[in-house]
Amino acid sequence: MTTSKIVATEAGDARVTWYEAERARLVLAVGHGAGGGIEARDLRAIAAALPAHGVTVALVEQPWRVAGRKVAPAPKTLDTGWRGVWPALAAPGLPVVSGGRSAGARVACRTATELGAAAVLALSFPLHPPGRPEKSRAAELLGAGVPTLVVQGGNDPFGKPAEFPEGDYELVEVPGADHGFAVPKRADIGQDGAVTIITDAIAAWIPALG
Repeated sequence: MTTSKIVATEAGDARVTWYEAERARLVLAVGHGAGGGIEARDLRAIAAALPAHGVTVALVEQPWRVAGRKVAPAPKTLDTGWRGVWPALAAPGLPVVSGGRSAGARVACRTATELGAAAVLALSFPLHPPGRPEKSRAAELLGAGVPTLVVQGGNDPFGKPAEFPEGDYELVEVPGADHGFAVPKRADIGQDGAVTIITDAIAAWIPALG
């Protein structure tokens, strides 16, 4: 069953689209990046695949997207929007995994401990701006404070898997994929295969959360 709900936050109205599992054991809440919305290929795939594994998926649209703006606000405002949505995500009374892609992954990491997230799912974590490895955001990832899964494209200009520091998190590589998990036509795995790596990695990680 799929339902959408507007949630008022201090940053404006957000929207949560629920993809409910029949016998859910947890909620996986996933926010989008700064350059797109919940129509991203990885978010669509997660919403389609994870309910069959007992995971209710909540795709969260930040207030700036709901308002129709083209440019994401500052990180502090993104965090405010995420905090404002959290009570609705926790309302079913299940553990909530805080997730996001790109900028949304940074939000999830920055707020996980204070919100009581059960874990963090970081899709295409932007370790640094393209071509600027000295501008590392590793501290946000390493500071999440809860079990964390990073799913990263092997050719992501915002940080290839080999660039990530050692730390208390799991990292799954999608071979040849870019920041949007697109793979070249010549790639061995193909686009469907790339998406399957993402959903299979999450489905395998979820049971370890207890």
